[in-house]
Amino acid sequence: MSSLLSDSDLAHEAHVVWLENVGGLDYVRQALDKTPRRRNKPRYARDGRMVGYAELDDSAPADPDSGLYRRRVFFLLPHDRDNQPDGLYQEGAPGEAVDPRTIRPRKVGGKTPRSQRGPAPMTARAAPAVDSLPG
Repeated sequence: MSSLLSDSDLAHEAHVVWLENVGGLDYVRQALDKTPRRRNKPRYARDGRMVGYAELDDSAPADPDSGLYRRRVFFLLPHDRDNQPDGLYQEGAPGEAVDPRTIRPRKVGGKTPRSQRGPAPMTARAAPAVDSLPG
């Protein structure tokens, strides 16, 4: 598992599969996990939840010693911003955090102001209506 990924680590990715809608997430964590298969949902052994994973193409080689494939997994931990907006990552983000909107097969996700600095602006929330002012 590594949080410092390069595009060469992801050369055999064919698809990214999201297990939930990531549109409302400021960031997801990404890591390489060793799994017994190129496709299908891998096992998840961390706290928190897996929100997505990569599937590999048919030419992806297995590690010659273990027979396992290195696949990218996207996840969130219980203390991440989506669960605790006023917590540890109210501002800033963990080192392996990337904006899910920047994730593509064979490309390392990117850090954006949204993923690194804080929650999304409140522009999507409706402002309270003011019908009349006391006069």
